[in-house]
Amino acid sequence: MVIVVARKNCHKGKLMDFLSINVLPLLVGGLGIYGIFWLLQRIQARAYLKDAVVVITGATSGLGKECAKAFHAAGAKLVLCGRNSERLKDLLRELSTTAGHSKNPHKHHTVTFDLSDTKAVFSAAEEILKGVGQVDILVNNAGISYRGTIADTVVEVDRKVMETNYFGPVALTKALLPSMIKRRKGHIVAISSVQGKIAIPFRSALMDKTTSQGQGAAEVAQEVLSAVGKRKKEVLVAGLTPSLAVYLRMFFPRLFFTLMAARARKERKAKES
Repeated sequence: MVIVVARKNCHKGKLMDFLSINVLPLLVGGLGIYGIFWLLQRIQARAYLKDAVVVITGATSGLGKECAKAFHAAGAKLVLCGRNSERLKDLLRELSTTAGHSKNPHKHHTVTFDLSDTKAVFSAAEEILKGVGQVDILVNNAGISYRGTIADTVVEVDRKVMETNYFGPVALTKALLPSMIKRRKGHIVAISSVQGKIAIPFRSALMDKTTSQGQGAAEVAQEVLSAVGKRKKEVLVAGLTPSLAVYLRMFFPRLFFTLMAARARKERKAKES
């Protein structure tokens, strides 16, 4: 018994020696390399965002307002866009009283226009370029929401949603794009609800769900800031259920639509009862 135990201890000692000599240095080295990479990426992201001219649509409330706070804290020069000039001015005053305001010396601008009015969009783009000279980052955030069945939704509603959520951002992007191409520099962000990737019952028009029912606006704004700083191509910011729904729709569409049909019947029944 003593001999057997001694041999086990011997084998255990050899294993520990092997791990300490071969595995641990590799593990520590790998963590060190990752740490350096993460630090360099963070420094690069900060440098990319600092002093950048950032245009944010729908900046008066919700995610747009939180994005304005996030980019302001990162040292960017902001052009805040919305339909209500007074609320835009209120936001400017709010940004000027934030704790880190002294770290951002830029004078921010506001431009008031309605995205559903194409002529107003092109005029706004001219005003933006005239006021700040260039645009480094365009955050297409503004949008409106609608909930209803296809049968009950009149075409005017579909048209209004498309004008605001699609044609408006497209027009603004097209108006600012030539200046970006000329400078060979520019970053365009398109923010959409996760429902743009999946079909949800009673969302017959182009969809947009308030972040209050999903991720918090401030949390999503930080994700947007991080994604822009790291220049990611696409980011999915969602909880477990909607994230699973996206992949279920992608890999098992028949099952997904069966579940959505069941959900639609359940919601209709609850609505009629």
